[in-house]
Amino acid sequence: MSTGLIIIGCILLIGIVIVQIGKVTELAAKIRGEEEVQFETNRRNGILMVVFMVVFLVYCFWSAWDFKNWMLGYGPHQAASEHGDTLDGLFNTTLVFTGIVFVLTHIALFWFAYKYQGKKGAKATFISHDNKLEIIWTAIPAVVMCFLVIQGLVAWNEVMADVEPDEDHIEIEAIGQQFLWHLRYPGPDGKLGARNYRKIVPGVNPLGQDWMDDKNIDDVHADKIVLPVGVKVRVRITAIDVLHSFDLPHFRVKMDAVPGMPTYFVFTPKLTTEEYRQNLKEYPEYQQLSDPSDPDSEPLWKSFDYELACAELCGKGHFSMRRIVEVVSQEEYEDWLSQQKSFYMSNIRGKDHDPRKDELFGKEIKQRKQDFDSAIETAMASENSTEKIVRMDHVAFETGSANLTSLSSYELDNVVAAMNKYPNMTIEVAGHTDNTGEVDANQALSQARAQTVYDNLASKGIAGDRMYARGYGQTQPIDTNDTEAGRQKNRRTEFQILTQ
Repeated sequence: MSTGLIIIGCILLIGIVIVQIGKVTELAAKIRGEEEVQFETNRRNGILMVVFMVVFLVYCFWSAWDFKNWMLGYGPHQAASEHGDTLDGLFNTTLVFTGIVFVLTHIALFWFAYKYQGKKGAKATFISHDNKLEIIWTAIPAVVMCFLVIQGLVAWNEVMADVEPDEDHIEIEAIGQQFLWHLRYPGPDGKLGARNYRKIVPGVNPLGQDWMDDKNIDDVHADKIVLPVGVKVRVRITAIDVLHSFDLPHFRVKMDAVPGMPTYFVFTPKLTTEEYRQNLKEYPEYQQLSDPSDPDSEPLWKSFDYELACAELCGKGHFSMRRIVEVVSQEEYEDWLSQQKSFYMSNIRGKDHDPRKDELFGKEIKQRKQDFDSAIETAMASENSTEKIVRMDHVAFETGSANLTSLSSYELDNVVAAMNKYPNMTIEVAGHTDNTGEVDANQALSQARAQTVYDNLASKGIAGDRMYARGYGQTQPIDTNDTEAGRQKNRRTEFQILTQ
């Protein structure tokens, strides 16, 4: 409170001083003569103009040099895409010409204010025109502009060239919406499915994908952009509501996202995220802590990430339109992509709002039953006890619990049908886990899951004395627990035919 009063008092005092100086100046003018005072003011202002010119230009060059390592295109911030150097070269060429004009015009502006100040006895000369001067200041800018335009067109044609139909590349889609980016990747088929704005249903089908288009079935919705280094990328760009702008500044990529008017950009990343961090590491500016208030926070170079931003002011939540961009090796990219789940398979398939429920899912259920029946026949015909084990591949549980997923009922119906077909068959229902977590907890979880399957079969009419439920925990793996794929195989439910 006291600090605020002091500041207000200082401002009022400065105002009073300015008013008093004005009054003193006015009084001096009356005493000495207004014309003489005016000439003195002109001289003083002329000198101040020259001083300001020098200080201003020195500050401009000093600040540009001091901040060069923070600016894109300079110091550590080299372009992270193959076309980026072309754009940086175009920018630097433009900067040279405009920088020369900037310096010359400011020197002329402030020097003329000094040289042509009002003086006693001086008289202005009226010049209607000067053909030589007008030719010079028209011809030189015209030649420079032609040079810049031609260079710009060459760069544009190089940067905006689309991919050839048979050219090796990956294609992703970025859709702007207040206030987020929807990111879509093609699945194993390598193709993005069709979309229709009329099919958008918030929370159900946010992009309006046409589920009758087979290419949509394996498409992935990602929470960040992950790209392989050295591979050409084509980004489909559009928006759902208002104008946005797809901006990857470190890759020199920027394109408007316009509702109803798809655009695109093609670029090739040339530096992985880790390589770019190593570039930053060499500069003292990036040794600073990312959070100065936390002495344990990482340095700026280590916490750096490429980012996707919106370069168009699209509303009050504009600041939140940021997504992480990772550039990795081809192997890391393929590993990441293999872990992404199809939006259709994980959110649409088999549900009431699935338009292909009867067509696609019905065929899959039929195929599952055929596979299961074949496995039962093989197990029944075998004399080897280990071959009388039947995997229930499509019985699944919610993570960390013994609650069955909704789609597991189809597989359990197949078990019921098999036991009704063979009324003398008795089985042991076995639950297995991977080795993640505590041994005792895994044992308890596997027992609970086996019991859940037992209870489900009993609720469908299978007599309790024909079944046994047993959990084996992590004691009987069928694959390595060192990989996610192996652990997934070890997390299984199966039954063994005891009598038939």
